[in-house]
Amino acid sequence: MKRATLYTDGGARGNPGPAGIGFVLTGIGSEPILYKEYIGKGTNNQAEYKALLAGVLRAKKEGVQDLMCYLDSELVVKQVRGEYRVKNEELKLYLIEIKKLLPVFASISFQHVPRKKNAIADRLVNEALDAHIFADGL
Repeated sequence: MKRATLYTDGGARGNPGPAGIGFVLTGIGSEPILYKEYIGKGTNNQAEYKALLAGVLRAKKEGVQDLMCYLDSELVVKQVRGEYRVKNEELKLYLIEIKKLLPVFASISFQHVPRKKNAIADRLVNEALDAHIFADGL
C-alpha cells in the first residue's frame, strides 16, 4: 500500500493580503515533492485550506492510499476533523472539496503540529510570497 506524509501551510501578509501556499509530500519516491504558489489576495485561513486541498489532490494524483497530513493551523485541523464548525461560507466550500476526496484514500488523517515542525512548508509559502512581491516591485 502506498503511504505518504503531507505537510501543508498557507499564509497571507495583511490578512487579507497577498497569500501563498506550500506543501511537502514525502514517501512517493526518493525525493520529496515540494510545491509553492502565490494565490492572490486572501486570508490566512483561505490559504491554509487551499494548501491542504492542493496537497491532497497531489497525493491522489500520485496514487497514495494512506495519507498522514500535518498542518500548523489547529483551526483547520479541527474543522476538517469535524471538531469545530466552519462558519465562513468560502471555507465551507474548501471543506466540501476536501471531504469529497476522503473516500479516495484507504486512510487519511489530519494532525496539528507546531510551526517549527512545519518549517519546509512554511518556507515554501514565504518563497512564493517573496517571489510575487519581488516580481511586482512592491
